[in-house]
Amino acid sequence: MTIKKSALSHWSGDIKSGKGQINTESGALTNQPYGFNARFEDKQGTNPEELIAAAHSACFSMALSLALTEANYVADDITTSAVVSLDEVDDGFEVTQIALHVEAKIAGISEQEFNKLCDQTKQGCPISKLMNAEISLSTALN
Repeated sequence: MTIKKSALSHWSGDIKSGKGQINTESGALTNQPYGFNARFEDKQGTNPEELIAAAHSACFSMALSLALTEANYVADDITTSAVVSLDEVDDGFEVTQIALHVEAKIAGISEQEFNKLCDQTKQGCPISKLMNAEISLSTALN
């Protein structure tokens, strides 16, 4: 089985004053603005790194839910944050790290079992597999 999802980005202008819009197949993003100012100057709009962080955190939470289900646990709550680091390197810019942090409320699970399932999820999450950057993980069981 192959599942395909799509997005479309449009850009016009030069790198600093140009503007872009992102659209997703589902309509979750419709003409969402992105650009240099949103990426490098914390201005309004989105940017590729923020979108990667959103995708990775969502994928991790879903994959952890699957791992928990397979281990006979059900989470009351899973909250995953992802921080994507974009660094200037010799030949331009590179995503060098993704820091995941997951907090969960799960009845009956030990800290050791939780951390084991989180580590397995970090390796098995489809978006984790996509990334070549270092992916770190911290956890908190509430």
